[in-house]
Amino acid sequence: MEAINIKRVYDCKKNDGTYRILIDRLWPRGIKKMDLQFDEWNKEIAPSPELRKWFDHKEEHFEEFSKLYIQELNIKKVEVQRLRSIAQKKTLTLLYGAKSPKINHAIVLKNYLLKVK
Repeated sequence: MEAINIKRVYDCKKNDGTYRILIDRLWPRGIKKMDLQFDEWNKEIAPSPELRKWFDHKEEHFEEFSKLYIQELNIKKVEVQRLRSIAQKKTLTLLYGAKSPKINHAIVLKNYLLKVK
C-alpha cells in the first residue's frame, strides 16, 4: 500500500501530486471551490450528520465518536474498499476542515483504512 496522508484544507489547498479527497459532508467555510484543488468530494464516507453534530469536535467526545464512526464505516464496505484501492495505487490525501489536527474524523478514517482488509 502506498501512503495515506491527512491534511487540513486550510493548510493544503494546492495539488501535491497525491489523490486528494475532501471527506467532509459540508463544504469548508471560507474556501472557494475554485481555490481548493482536489480529485473528489466524498460526502458518503464522512460521519453521519447526527454523529457529526453530537461530536461537535469536543475532546471529551472523541473516544466515543471514534467508536461510533467506525460502526458507520463498517457498513460502508464498498466505499471503504474503493478508497483502499486508490491508496494501493497512489498516495491518498484525506482533506478535512476541522480545526483540531488531533481530534477529527480524518484520523479515524485513516487508521480504519490502514487496518481493514
